[in-house]
Amino acid sequence: MQSAADVTTVAHVIQLAVAPVFLLTGVGAILAVITNRLARIVDRSRVLSNSSDQKQSAQKEEMAMLARRARWVHWAVSLCTMSALFICIVIAALFVGSEIGMDPSRAVSLLFISAMLTLISGLLCFLREISLATGSIGIRKK
Repeated sequence: MQSAADVTTVAHVIQLAVAPVFLLTGVGAILAVITNRLARIVDRSRVLSNSSDQKQSAQKEEMAMLARRARWVHWAVSLCTMSALFICIVIAALFVGSEIGMDPSRAVSLLFISAMLTLISGLLCFLREISLATGSIGIRKK
């Protein structure tokens, strides 16, 4: 049977882990949006590659732009996924540290900083892809 102190310790660790879990949920939502954009890029690429229009040069330009956008989305997905992994490791470190009686604060701090830096980088890549997408709107109308 567990003592009241053990239950209190576990409850405290769960309280500490709640904030990273909410952050993980937010990163998951961001990943869903980004992967949706990737799916749209892939769909548009397929439509263009199956088309037999006479405007070959315009299609090649758009395919090149789609390839650039896909690269930026790839980096955004990769970096945001790394961020989510760092957050998961933070949560695990909190529980493992509690179980073995170590202070995981240094590791948790470094992992959390890494998670934020990769998330910021992923969002910047996503922002660049959006910029490319909105910039290509004017190209299509010409």
